[in-house]
Amino acid sequence: MADESQRPIIVKRIKKGGHGHHGGAWKIAYADFVTAMMAFFLLMWLLGSASQGTLNGIAEFFKTPLKVAMAGGEGAGDATSVIKGGGNDLTKKNGQVNKGGKDMQDEEQRKQQEKKALSQLQKQIELTVDQSQILKDYKNQLKLEITPEGLKIQIVDEQNRPMFDAGSSRMLPHTRLLLQQLAQELNQLPNRISVSGHTDASPFAGGQGGYSNWELSADRANTARRELIAGGLAENKVLRVVGLASANPLIKSNVFSPENRRIAIVVLNKETEEALLNDGVKPQFNQTPIGGPAQGEQAAQGQ
Repeated sequence: MADESQRPIIVKRIKKGGHGHHGGAWKIAYADFVTAMMAFFLLMWLLGSASQGTLNGIAEFFKTPLKVAMAGGEGAGDATSVIKGGGNDLTKKNGQVNKGGKDMQDEEQRKQQEKKALSQLQKQIELTVDQSQILKDYKNQLKLEITPEGLKIQIVDEQNRPMFDAGSSRMLPHTRLLLQQLAQELNQLPNRISVSGHTDASPFAGGQGGYSNWELSADRANTARRELIAGGLAENKVLRVVGLASANPLIKSNVFSPENRRIAIVVLNKETEEALLNDGVKPQFNQTPIGGPAQGEQAAQGQ
């Protein structure tokens, strides 16, 4: 017993320590997260309220940043109003016109209707020539085709059946009859017309005062215009009368062919008419001054 009383008493204490001080690093991380979320929601709000033009400008900047930076401005920005209906059309872009689909459909429909009307006129002229006892003999001299400018009607010379006296703008009777008949058909449409005269490449012989194939072709075109009006064509339907000499041969492989001597009448479509009125002249309608002798009856060979 004495030995046990002298044995030391050992008391074990379990020390519960705290987690210690971890500092404020978690606060900084949380603050960064909240800031990033605020920035994200702010970006989403800005993208939702920006116009389509501004969005296109932003996209264009990232595609070609140097080009947009040099051009300056928003690039493709448009209206500044956030609320639809509170400002200009938000789909509108700088320097561009947003043509509605309906307008484009209407324009395309108008073109199709005009082309159809010209095709019907072509068939009507062909039918009239076939049914005429007088005109059907000249069927081979009449060439009709639909071109980008409209309906082109060409009356060409044949080797033994010319339209005019040689070297002259004096029209032969059968040509006069054919033009007068065409005048009645051309009045069926409101389209205006262009009349051009053409010669072959044979040099004009015996010309005085600079009179040449240019003047001769212009005089012949003007004679054809007068004959169309005499046949009943409204005078204001003639938009342009030109002489092209041998510049645009029908038979390019033989510029001296009689078929190159012709009168071309084009029933103009709306686009070509507007181009001519705005001096947007296409090559085949280049204007040549009409001059020289009144009837161009100087002696000539092969014209």
